[in-house]
Amino acid sequence: MNKIKVSPSLLASDFGRMGEEARRIIACGADWIHCDVMDGDFVPNISFGQPMIAALRKYTDGFLDVHLMVREPGRYVEEFAAAGADMITVHAEACDHLHRTLQQIRAAGKKAGVALNPATDINVIEYVLPLCDMVLCMSVNPGFGGQKLIPEVIEKIRRLSARLRELGREDIDIQIDGGVTEENAAELRAAGVTCLVAGSSVFKAQDMAKAIAAIRGE
Repeated sequence: MNKIKVSPSLLASDFGRMGEEARRIIACGADWIHCDVMDGDFVPNISFGQPMIAALRKYTDGFLDVHLMVREPGRYVEEFAAAGADMITVHAEACDHLHRTLQQIRAAGKKAGVALNPATDINVIEYVLPLCDMVLCMSVNPGFGGQKLIPEVIEKIRRLSARLRELGREDIDIQIDGGVTEENAAELRAAGVTCLVAGSSVFKAQDMAKAIAAIRGE
């Protein structure tokens, strides 16, 4: 079984000190650094792009977990890979040719993830799982931080976890993004989540290291 990981989202950090914030979360025990890239088209917000990833790479050797919430992300895979991303996750809903895009990510030497919006069924990724290192289940509608977790997504995670066991693919991480807190993390881990993205619950915590450990279940 995959080790439980916590990937704090820099979307909740101080953008004016993002490099320092990335270093701080790693020092406090974070496993990965979650970078939300938004284009203002696929999602109704704009965050940051390739130059910010390249700038972060100079500040930290931490694992950069880059989540592309952009339309037709295949156009940018090579650029994000060159900027220093370690994992590139794309949305099934945003790709006309999902299989090709995941192949691009792997060809660039990066780990490949596929993300599903709350209303998207897990069946849509059945035939690309051989190319996946991770499946990200969005537990809020993507585009903004600070939303509450949609509870129906928990059953979806249970179904995904069961399906991966059936296929003998328990090596694939299941990530959840949106509304993750210390209070609901145990239920999410029990459902099958192996990587928890947390923004406000980490960056607004009085004790960041304690918050990360609690979300991980320590």
